[in-house]
Order: sequence, then C-alpha cells, then structure tokens
Amino acid sequence: MGILAKFQAGLGRKSDTPAVDEIRKNPTTDTAATAVDNTSNEQLAVEKPGEDLQRGVQNVEAVTIAWSKGSLIAIFINIWLLYCVNAFQSAILYSLIPFVTSEWESHSLLNVIYIVSDALTAASFIPLSKVLDLWGRGEGFLVMMGFATFGLILMAACQNLPMFCAAYVFYNIGFMGMTFSVDVITADASKLKNRGLAYAFTSSPYIITAFAGPKAAESFYYNIDWRWGFGAFAIILPFVAGPIYLNLKLNLNKARKQGVIAPAGSGRTWKESLWFHTVEFDALGVFLFSAGLTVFLLPFALASSAPNEWATGYIIAMIVVGLVVLAAFVVNEIWLAPKPMLNFSLLSDRTVIGACLLSLTYQISYYCWANYFTSFLQVVNNVSLAEAGYISNTFNVVSGVLLLLVGLAIRKTGYFKWLLYIAVPLYVLSQGLMIYFRQPGQNVGYLIMCQVFTSFGGSIFIIIQQVAVLAAVDHQHVSAALALLYVVGTTGGAIGATVSGSIWTNTFPGALERLLPEDALENFDAIYGDLDTQLSYEIGSETRLAIQEAYGYAQTRMLAAGTAIIALTFLWILLIKNINVSKIVQSKGNVF
Repeated sequence: MGILAKFQAGLGRKSDTPAVDEIRKNPTTDTAATAVDNTSNEQLAVEKPGEDLQRGVQNVEAVTIAWSKGSLIAIFINIWLLYCVNAFQSAILYSLIPFVTSEWESHSLLNVIYIVSDALTAASFIPLSKVLDLWGRGEGFLVMMGFATFGLILMAACQNLPMFCAAYVFYNIGFMGMTFSVDVITADASKLKNRGLAYAFTSSPYIITAFAGPKAAESFYYNIDWRWGFGAFAIILPFVAGPIYLNLKLNLNKARKQGVIAPAGSGRTWKESLWFHTVEFDALGVFLFSAGLTVFLLPFALASSAPNEWATGYIIAMIVVGLVVLAAFVVNEIWLAPKPMLNFSLLSDRTVIGACLLSLTYQISYYCWANYFTSFLQVVNNVSLAEAGYISNTFNVVSGVLLLLVGLAIRKTGYFKWLLYIAVPLYVLSQGLMIYFRQPGQNVGYLIMCQVFTSFGGSIFIIIQQVAVLAAVDHQHVSAALALLYVVGTTGGAIGATVSGSIWTNTFPGALERLLPEDALENFDAIYGDLDTQLSYEIGSETRLAIQEAYGYAQTRMLAAGTAIIALTFLWILLIKNINVSKIVQSKGNVF
C-alpha cells in the first residue's frame, strides 16, 4: 500500500498524536495547521515492504524505502566499480588461459575446464537466488565474493591442470554469482522501464577493460608471471566488492530504526534450521543437476583422446550415467522435491520461455567457436597476445556504447521486442560471414568487421533477455526469474563448449597430422597441446602454414555449427510478448 492510500486510511481513525486531534476539533484551523496535519499523517503512514514477500525481498524493499538518493547513487557506483574489476580480470583470464593450459601441454583440453565450471555454476544459481530471497541480497553477494576470491588465490597457486580446473570452478561460481547478485540488486533499485538503462550503465566498464585487460595479460605473461594476473585481483576484489555489502547492511539497519521493517527472527532450532534450508535449497536437486550435466557433457570433449575413442568403456559409462542422473533430477523435481530447484510456474509464461530459449541458443552458438579464437588469431593472423585480446574484445567495446542506446530506446518507447527484429538477422548474417573470413590468408580487418556486427546483435540479446523475464514477473520472483535465465544461459555455455571441444578434437589433430611436413611429425604431441610450440615456428614456414590450415579447417566447422544453432532465434522471437514496461510498477521506495 502506498503513502497516499495509507494516509487516506488514517483519516478514518483517531490519531495517536494529541496535536493532530486538537486541530481536527477546530474547524477554523488555518493553512499552517492543516500543513501540520498532513505532515503528521504522512509520518504515521510509513511505506512498508509487502507482507507476503520472503524475508530477503522484504529486506531489500525496506532498504530502498529507507535509503537516501546518495545511497542509491553510491550503490550504482559500487556496482560499476565491481563490473570494472570483474571485466578487467575476465579479460586477463581469457587471454592467459590458453597459455596456462599449455604449460602442462593441455591446450587441447581448454574446453574441459569450461564444461566442468559451467555445469557446476549453472547448478548454483537457483540456490543462490533462494539465499537472496530468504537471507538477503547482501548475504548472498558476500558468499559469492568469498568463492571468487578463494578461486583467484587457488589459480595463482596451482601447480597442475586438475588444481587449476578446480580453482577455475570456484572462481567461475563466485564471479558469475556476484554478477547475478548485482543484477538482482540493480533490478531492486530501478524501475522496470529504466532497467535496460541501469544494466547498460553497470556493464559499461567493459569499454575500458577491452583494451587494458589484454595488454595487462601480455605484461603478466612475458614480463612478470601469469600467476600474478590472478593473485593481484585476489587482493583487489574484496576492497571493491565490500562496500556493496556494507551499503545494503547499513541501510537495512537504518530501515529497522525507522520502523520500516521489524528485526529478523526465525524461532527455529539449529536442527530445524538445517532441515529447513536443505529443503528450501533442494540440495538433492542441485547435486543431481550439476553431477549429471558434467558427467554427460565431458565425454564429448574427451572421446577423441580415449584409447578406443567412442568405444572406450569409460566414455560409454559416463554418457549412460550422466543421462540416468539427469533423469533422476527430473523425477526429483517433478514428484519428490518439496521445494523444487526449478520454479515450474515461471515456465508457464511464454515470454520467460522465449527469453530463456534465446539465451540458450545464443550461448551455445557463441561458445561453439569463442574458446579457441585468441589462439586462432595469434597462430593464423600472426598478431600478438594483446592484439588478439583487442580483437576478441571488440564485442565489449561496441556493446558498451550500444547497450546505453538500447536502454534509452526501451525507456523512450516502453517496448523492447521490436529491437529483436533488428538484432537476430544481423547476428545470423555476421556469424555466417565468419565462416568465410575466418580462414588463413584473410585480412584481419574482415574478422574485426564480423566481430562488430555480432556485437550489435549480441548486445541487444543480453539486455532483451533480462528485461523480458523481469517484465513477466512480480518483485517476489525477480531473483527466481533471473536465476532461471542464468541457469539456462550457463548451461548453454557448457553445451557450446562441449560442441566446440568435440569438433576440435575430431578435426584439428587429424588435419594437423595430414598437413604437417614429415620432419615436424615427431613433435606432433607438443604442437597439438602447446600454444607456445605452435607460435615458435617461423611465420611463413611450412610447419607454421600447416598449423594455420588445421586451425582454419577446425574453425570452419565450429562456426558452421554455431550458425545453424543461432538460426533458431527466429522462432524464439515469436514466443516473446510485446510488453509495455513503462506501465509496470515493480520496485518500491527511492529507485532509479
């Protein structure tokens, strides 16, 4: 109930303030006295969070009701700074990881790291959304900050590929979890019609880090130590992320002092609390989903290196076990789980379904080719580590500007669906062009042109997906809707990496063996597994040309798969409703 409604309701009952009662008894009260009456009643009618909401949602509504404009501005600045640090770190990681895996001659296993981390990360979003709804936005964010920091420390200290893979899982869960948490907080702190603009602002640091990140990665690798590329951010991250948590907690305390919300208290024993959270977070469902998805997807990247390839016993066993565990997850979600991991009520809305399918298709298509792109640029186009990062980050530069324009367009028109009619054809066209231009002998300028075109389409996809799912739900389900979108998108990333790894391991080594000159075949394993070895051969030499041709052979097939998948987005547009976001009120209090 708003301030005006509560004020009107208050007129019908006796006030607890004597001065106000006295004024009401005197019909000759002057204007100044009437002003006192209005002010007093407004103070009595303090806006409150919705009573039927979960505790974490009530807390954040209390925060937005109680905080000042200064706190609102501060939270957006804090989120912007966090995105800046995260974008900088991810740009460095993306440039360094091919060399990190090559240190243990495992460049070909690059996709295995992404598959495992994405599968486990996808399973974490639903429990995280429940933490945000049950405990609070600040608490969930703090936990994810801890995961990300711990992962960075482990990556800096790792001594082998399995340890690095485990470290990357912690890092990815924390990094993606923080991104998800601040996306939910951004939704809490903004009106729906301004949501796209808010997301565009917080994502704008990618414009800066697109160039700074690859250059820093080159310096870390050649001049310092690649480990410091991770260790430095393990120190920086807590100092940048901490103020977001403090802002939320201080304003929650302020809201409690003002009487906006009562202090929390569950009244449960620790055993009751343990069982309550086990049920609420669907611990069994989370385990079955992450384990089943990982075990099922990994064989597609590992089969070509197995002793008997697809006929190898453990490859067959992993596929069968993965399918059985995923089937058990479905059974658990539909019939057994008291509080299912997936909110099936959201899946009854066609806009939510369309947005999730758009995200799934986009992520699969993108990761069909993206993970080996910087390696391709260095080996085939003979650019430096930093220059390869600049080219691959073209998306971040273009989208950083375009997202603001998209956000303004949604704010101005109130609609978002019309933008998809521009984005989808453009993205499909640019992806198709890459099949032709991503070959040895092509000018790198054409690759940049294709990256610019995909940036236009992809940046629109990102905003529309988020705005669409949020437009279809109320404030109580903001976290759950975004979690569903993140689960589907991250699962798409894992599937895309699986497709990429499967194509790579079934095309690149065979082409390499066929094209390499006789004198280089004795060094085949090192060439296949080590990026530094590939780059060590002189430009224009017979061996370097053979490696380039093998890259082109594999990339053509990766891009063809990605283009075939992205074409499905023409269908998903039809599912998304043409919602007028300017007419929907979702957030309370002092919001953007």
